[in-house]
Amino acid sequence: MREEAADVSQQQMTFRAVDVGDGGDGRWAAHTQALWPVVRGWMTEESRTPEGADRARTLFEAHLPELAPVLDRLAGQLDRPGGETFLTHAALRPFFSGCTQIGGNGTLLRNYDFSPGECEGTIASSRFLRPVIGMQEGGWGLLDGMNDAGLAVSLTFGGRFVQGPGFAIPLVLRYLLETCTTVEQAIGKLRSIPIGIAQNVTLVDPDRAATVLVGPDIPLTEAPDACAANHQHLPVPDEQERFTRTQERLAAVRAAGADVAAMLKPPLYQLAYDEGLGTVYTADYRPSEGRVTYYWPAETWEQSFTAFAPGSRTMTLGRGA
Repeated sequence: MREEAADVSQQQMTFRAVDVGDGGDGRWAAHTQALWPVVRGWMTEESRTPEGADRARTLFEAHLPELAPVLDRLAGQLDRPGGETFLTHAALRPFFSGCTQIGGNGTLLRNYDFSPGECEGTIASSRFLRPVIGMQEGGWGLLDGMNDAGLAVSLTFGGRFVQGPGFAIPLVLRYLLETCTTVEQAIGKLRSIPIGIAQNVTLVDPDRAATVLVGPDIPLTEAPDACAANHQHLPVPDEQERFTRTQERLAAVRAAGADVAAMLKPPLYQLAYDEGLGTVYTADYRPSEGRVTYYWPAETWEQSFTAFAPGSRTMTLGRGA
């Protein structure tokens, strides 16, 4: 087991809650333009060519057609070279994170583990095709979120370092929430969407919870229960387990169930921030109630469809916060 120092330095991270509406009135653009110097670096070299841009647009229209008008609206508002291609999320460099999540009884509970300095930290309320609230990444992708129909979704990295043509998963989560109302419907759509790297997706509606395993080299496979850490159908190598504790965390979340207190303590709450595996936030979605509460060791922030409150808060991450 990886040892963690008892005096891990606490870190500060500022989170923002923004209401971007339908993306056409300038609020979304003002927020995203401020991020552009950073996020534009996520694009592949191939995507910066005319041929790469055409391929990304073609893939987007083939698999996410309902969002094409929204893509055009946002790209026009962003008004940056390469902005449309970036927003397709079909031409981004892969990223690999931690995370643990569990769904059941109308609740989706997750820890997001990553490097704090590389997270957008934006809680976004939007009405692109329908009301959606979630933790935004990559301009309009989502790490997790819920819609007004009572569906919630969340991602974790699948632990296998394979790559292929396809979308970055945050935009696929956005697509599911914009176009689906149930877990069954969302899984049906996921079966035909190409995903660029191995990912685990947990989905919850009022009647069902499920985790599915997806990736560029496997068909969609439903996991035995609605839990996920950072491995899929194959055991991870011993060295990877020592580093990520993925199997240990999956066993721990299964044993604890949807328990926020357990999520805020090791082994589920991780402290390896310098290695990109520290817990950045805990999210407790109650989609049938239209509300989500984000947790840190010493603070909470609740948002809902009926009382979404824009603003910013600086949170302390780490043990003893």
